[in-house]
Amino acid sequence: MKSIWVVDDDHSIRFVLEKALAREGLPVRSFSNARDMLAALDGDSPQVLVSDIRMPGGSGLELLAKVKARLPALPVIIMTAYSDLDSAVSAFQGGAFEYLPKPFDLPRAVELIRRAQEESQRQAGEQEAGAQVPEMLGQAPAMQDVFRAIGRLSQSNVTVLITGESGSGKELVARALHKHSPRGEGPFVAINTAAIPKDLLESELFGHERGAFTGAQASRRGRFEQADGGTLFLDEIGDMPFELQTRLLRVLSDGQFYRVGGHSPLRSNVRVIAATHQNLEERVRQGVFREDLFHRLNVIRLRLPPLRERREDIASLARYFLQRSATELGVDAKRLSDAALALLTQFDFPGNVRQLENICHWLSVMAPSQVVEPEDLPEELQPGYVAAATLAPVAGSVAAPAAASPPGAAVPALARSGEGWLADMAADARARLLAGEPEVWDVLTKRFEAQLILTALDVTRGRRIEAAQKLGIGRNTITRKIQDLGLDV
Repeated sequence: MKSIWVVDDDHSIRFVLEKALAREGLPVRSFSNARDMLAALDGDSPQVLVSDIRMPGGSGLELLAKVKARLPALPVIIMTAYSDLDSAVSAFQGGAFEYLPKPFDLPRAVELIRRAQEESQRQAGEQEAGAQVPEMLGQAPAMQDVFRAIGRLSQSNVTVLITGESGSGKELVARALHKHSPRGEGPFVAINTAAIPKDLLESELFGHERGAFTGAQASRRGRFEQADGGTLFLDEIGDMPFELQTRLLRVLSDGQFYRVGGHSPLRSNVRVIAATHQNLEERVRQGVFREDLFHRLNVIRLRLPPLRERREDIASLARYFLQRSATELGVDAKRLSDAALALLTQFDFPGNVRQLENICHWLSVMAPSQVVEPEDLPEELQPGYVAAATLAPVAGSVAAPAAASPPGAAVPALARSGEGWLADMAADARARLLAGEPEVWDVLTKRFEAQLILTALDVTRGRRIEAAQKLGIGRNTITRKIQDLGLDV
């Protein structure tokens, strides 16, 4: 076991702490000045450092800075007089684990050192495990099923369909399938079919010849050619335009395709992995997704569970994201208190793992101390939080327009919850149906989607990514919806 190191020019302080820690069975090593302690670091390192803040030949804050530069994860306790509270603040800013005011209560001092020791052991365990931390973490049974499936498919080239909510990590699964397959040394090419306008998607997938359309100044290889010998990941396949689905089916069937404007067939040795957050069977029933393409893609299906179904993984994921954010920002990693972690674990995470990652990055920047307490968590995680977009019951009704609204028209607000606004919508639908209006489903669905998006954007002050997160949809989906609905935002 590594020792507790105590640095203080006061012999009586060193003596008292040595005896108290020895009674607790904790090895201790003492130094009368910072210089000797720093020299000892060349051959050894402590588990916890306890240092006075005022010493001849170098202050505890200077020592803290030097020690943190060499051992960033080491818990450091700064001993300070009550008159040195400004220095205590500086100590926290410098990365101190805690400060111990003098004169101190000896049992409290030992308890604090014990906590620092536990933190040091936890940090060491995480660093050891983190040396080979995979990008996919999960102890939940549902995730273990996913990992086992990846293992079984490791020597296969079979087509895989990954389903799961936005933000649940579908691309990570696709990358893992590629990495552990016989094609692992080949390229991994990803394309989000919902993020690219349908007029450009065909060229993105299959490439184009020079002069094929206005602006095509030179021939260009598409994603199928780029992925030759590797894996092509088609994300949000459920949003692929119907006319392009026929071309994709042909490639999957016979391996041949043509560039846009081309006349010579091309071949590409590609494994296709597709992903969607939508119910493809329902899309097939609606007539917007080809049934033969669905069966071609649905050879092996992997369902990725949402984060709310794997709450036992939230703690390890949060630690991983906090550590990664700290590395990216060049700061010490924040740590969640037990109470903060309990609050985090209760949250449903409509944005799934991506939302947890964003929260951890926010905490790395905004949390005021190294240990994150419940009050440091974002507003939406606080108990009793009600989003501004939540519809509250009020009196009144929403007048239904007499005719279908065009895509770009202003959308009446849904002012109420409970059964009121639903009754109004039912009355609106009934009137339209009895009047024999065409496409009632599309008209009312667009109005509803538009209102949800406009309300979310109002709540987030126009921030699309945050609005998508709150709605539980992907950022590419909200961008596409805004364009399709003709919203002026």
